[in-house]
Amino acid sequence: MTVMNFSIPRTIIYGEGSLAKLADLKGKKAALVTGGSSMKRFGFLDQAIAILKKGGIDSIVIDGVEPNPSVETVWRGAKAMQEFEPDWIVAIGGGSALDAAKVMWCFYEHPNLTFEDIIPVGAMPPLRNKARFVAIPSTSGTASEITAFSVITDTKNHIKYPIVAADMVPDIAILDPALPMVMPANVTANTGMDVMCHAVEAVASIAATSFTDPYAVEAIKLVLENLEKAYTTPTDKTARFNMHNASALAGMAFTNASLGLVHSMAHKIGGEFGVTHGLANAIMLPYIIDFNRQFTDKYAYVERVLGIKDLAEAIRKLNKRLAIPSTFKDCDEVDFDESKFKKVLNRMSENAFADPCTLTNPGTPSVTDVKALYTAAYYG
Repeated sequence: MTVMNFSIPRTIIYGEGSLAKLADLKGKKAALVTGGSSMKRFGFLDQAIAILKKGGIDSIVIDGVEPNPSVETVWRGAKAMQEFEPDWIVAIGGGSALDAAKVMWCFYEHPNLTFEDIIPVGAMPPLRNKARFVAIPSTSGTASEITAFSVITDTKNHIKYPIVAADMVPDIAILDPALPMVMPANVTANTGMDVMCHAVEAVASIAATSFTDPYAVEAIKLVLENLEKAYTTPTDKTARFNMHNASALAGMAFTNASLGLVHSMAHKIGGEFGVTHGLANAIMLPYIIDFNRQFTDKYAYVERVLGIKDLAEAIRKLNKRLAIPSTFKDCDEVDFDESKFKKVLNRMSENAFADPCTLTNPGTPSVTDVKALYTAAYYG
């Protein structure tokens, strides 16, 4: 019997109005990290600044984190933190902002490290020497607010690197469903299917246990019951509450059980083409469920528990209702030029095979299998 670990986040504050709990932080300075303009445009950034001020904390804003945060963005934010010297880092926005803030935090506390130093799993040195971390997600998707994961893009080599370190789990996660209510419909769909992928991959992972399965199965159930409603009726409070919770539950599952081929492949096709992570996951997930069935009975387990006939087919039908294409060639979010796809296919397949998430995929998939799955997901 292998000795295993199971850890849960430090503190989760959830429910309508929970953003106000920022006023309870004890400290003097906070660096707020955010993405584009949505948090400012809808007033949440100003609310956060005002609430922190009410609690006696001055703040700076580090904004402009791009959808696939780059190494350069991380260094820019770390430099701003080194100059301001915050004792709290507050990441507010989508998964990209949260992911970038985590690694900014690392380089704020350890400015002599290089990005290459922290790529190996568990290589990051201890954090909380200078600051603690609050994560406030605006999307119900990545679960970066409660996980030990961050995904950063090396733009020079077109590779997304999953950074894994237990210390990156935020001290406090604030899940206020008011924030995702302002998401555009396509963002709701893509991030919601990211939740589904996290949960499904956590269930099928060879590191899954009786500790992780209940979180993952509940997340799958909540997505099936609430994502379409959140997509069609953005202000439905119950659907938003349930999807925000589903994201965190799936995060608790996969941060302990890890993931699989869907994420390995999404990291690399995202690095090559710039496709949104959740959209890439949604397109590939049914293909990889069908492939993995030969190695695991865990999908059948989910189907029995939730009363589903075919999980892959249920996901295909949900994708269709969310206007998510079934193949990459039909995806118009980015230019999936066929000649480029053929050119990068071998390299992309080799890089996906080498991704840490592949290690916990059921069975023993090969580079050839990965290439065949990319091809199937591209052409159908």
